[in-house]
Amino acid sequence: MSQPLYDPAWLERMYNIRALVPDHMAYFDRWARESAEARASLPCQLDVAYGEGVGERLDIFPARGPGGGRAPVMVFIHGGGWRSLDKAEHAFLAPAFTQAGVCVVLVNYALCPGTPQAPVTVPYIVRQMEKALAWVGRHIAGQGGDPGRITVAGHSAGGQLAALLLTSVWPLIDMDLPDGLVRSVLSISGVYDLEPVMHTPFLQQDLHLTEQQVLQCSPARLLEPPSGLLHCVVGGDESPEFQRQNRLLQEAWGSHTVPRCQVLEGLNHFSILDTLARPGQDLHHMALNLLRA
Repeated sequence: MSQPLYDPAWLERMYNIRALVPDHMAYFDRWARESAEARASLPCQLDVAYGEGVGERLDIFPARGPGGGRAPVMVFIHGGGWRSLDKAEHAFLAPAFTQAGVCVVLVNYALCPGTPQAPVTVPYIVRQMEKALAWVGRHIAGQGGDPGRITVAGHSAGGQLAALLLTSVWPLIDMDLPDGLVRSVLSISGVYDLEPVMHTPFLQQDLHLTEQQVLQCSPARLLEPPSGLLHCVVGGDESPEFQRQNRLLQEAWGSHTVPRCQVLEGLNHFSILDTLARPGQDLHHMALNLLRA
């Protein structure tokens, strides 16, 4: 990888998304407020354990509208640079989907760097997400969801995690799971090659990525998955690096697996996630098309 991608100051400008969106706290505050309202008003099961480790909890919002018997399932993985944020702050996404007949599952994971006694790495989080999806595959039918119709959506770091789940070999994780447990993925403002992240000081100080981990956890460096669809989107107001990252999976995996690789004009790294929760917006339609396919 050539300069300027190894230049720390340039990388900070490209990947410090909170600095690029000065009013980012207004988004976080509103998401938290609307999420608290959703958690209080919608039928839901909160903090269900999918494992015994730190952060291994998920929230389930059953479908409310048509299709509540065997509803398609949207598992959402939050962003935060693998080192911040929480599922509880993203429940604002649930109402529009549950009303459309979708079962929504929000998952948590341990945050980097963890503690000296229990360090957390990006590969560790990947294993947690596989554990979470395995739990969903085994148990979501009890919540009215269809384990054969699972779509994973992820934002930012969650987009990287979601994309990797298409490459997981599920029968090796659990003999009772089908090969195509994750049928489709919607990755929003994702990061698909972690090499520049490894050289970005404010991220690397917590992630401690190694070259081996970059190879292991960069979806764009892995072989095209044998099945499944992935749509990737990025905001037109995001940094040139995030827009470059958005193109990588279609270039690596081909248009058969990644038929949509889109720039949504006028949106930044945070406002793009708002549109996922708004019926009538392109990103919401894209999600529903994957869920109902």
